[in-house]
Amino acid sequence: MISVLVLTKNEQADLPGCLRSVAWSDDIHVYDSFSTDKTVEIAKDFGATVTQRTFDNWAAHQNWGLKNIKFKHDWVFYIDADERVTPELALNVKLAVAEESGVVAFSVQRRDFFMGTWLRHVQASPYYMRLFKPEAIRYERLVNPVSIASGPVGTLHGYLDHFPFSKGIAHWVARHNSYSDLEAEQIVANAASREPFSVVKAFTAADFHTKRYHQKELFYRLPLRPLVKFALLYIAKRGFMDGRAGLRYAILQSIYEYLIVLKTEERKAAADR
Repeated sequence: MISVLVLTKNEQADLPGCLRSVAWSDDIHVYDSFSTDKTVEIAKDFGATVTQRTFDNWAAHQNWGLKNIKFKHDWVFYIDADERVTPELALNVKLAVAEESGVVAFSVQRRDFFMGTWLRHVQASPYYMRLFKPEAIRYERLVNPVSIASGPVGTLHGYLDHFPFSKGIAHWVARHNSYSDLEAEQIVANAASREPFSVVKAFTAADFHTKRYHQKELFYRLPLRPLVKFALLYIAKRGFMDGRAGLRYAILQSIYEYLIVLKTEERKAAADR
């Protein structure tokens, strides 16, 4: 009834647990970016189909996978190697595709864990579109891609558990250092190719994607943006209620934002020379 798509790059530590959490599917695809560890071996031992492609950016990579991987079923559940489908979510996923509801995708709530703590408050975007008909979905943005559905989207109960620090702080920092490169590239590309920024449209645009674009541009223009992000996560979103884990996570996210600021300025300066 449901195919599963797992994106990987050197995920030998996390992949076994991920695959066990989706063992209810009879069509699991591991979409690998030429791992140099035992990721592919683990996937094949589990019975998954492996497709490999060199990673370029998130949207292009994911769009290529949805277009070219031959899924057995009409519905696909997308998951990263450091995520786990809980039993309740697995049950509701199966029930959702058994109904003829007319929707083309479903969003699920993700729980991020750090230091053994569910980041219930400080985590920025808890819902993600993960169950969908592949022909009805496309992705935009070079990093932290936005899922765009061509039809109605529903919501499922049950959690998708995420362990972004499973490989340690150093791995998280290295990954987000690379993410900040793509974020800076995306900001510069937006400034060069998209419509002029409008504060009015950030709050009043009727089209969701237009509104979201201008809201992001508004955030990019805020002075002291890393401190603003810390305040949003730790104070406005009540990240302090997540204890020490919430504080440390908010600090890490503000550092990540500062890297984006510095790299964006660097790119703009280079373009002006």
